[in-house]
Amino acid sequence: MTHRDQTGFSLIELMIVVAIIGIIASIAVPSLLASKRAANEGSALSAMRSIHSAQVTYLNTAGSGAYGTLKQLKSEDLLDPVLGNGNKSGYTFDCPSGNLTAGPPPTYFATAVPASTSGVGRTGHRSFAVTDDGTVRAAVTDTAAASRTEARNSALWPPVGE
Repeated sequence: MTHRDQTGFSLIELMIVVAIIGIIASIAVPSLLASKRAANEGSALSAMRSIHSAQVTYLNTAGSGAYGTLKQLKSEDLLDPVLGNGNKSGYTFDCPSGNLTAGPPPTYFATAVPASTSGVGRTGHRSFAVTDDGTVRAAVTDTAAASRTEARNSALWPPVGE
């Protein structure tokens, strides 16, 4: 009778290791996705502030007393090309010509909504709006503010940080 020396892992040991890895992944992945959504929201908030700064600069320079669309702000190099195209960090940004009024005084409002709103691929929980008053507002919704009046309504769109 000969005894063979076997090395390596048994099938049971490998299955236990795979189960442990699965448990760790099921704990870590939701936290990772939540962190990504929070980072996307922070980026969108910063972008809304950039849009407002660009609008004020455009109003006083190339706009000759009028606000501009994202494409106009981009063409004047007031916004980075990615944001100027309307999509950045899991959010869709918009400030179409319909959001601009000649005034007096001239007005605008810009919006940011999550690009993906379903399942685990959701890119954010809040939507953002900024108007000519410079206050960035947020709401837990998947739709943009429909008008400047709605975007300035603090009951629907409370200012960020209050």
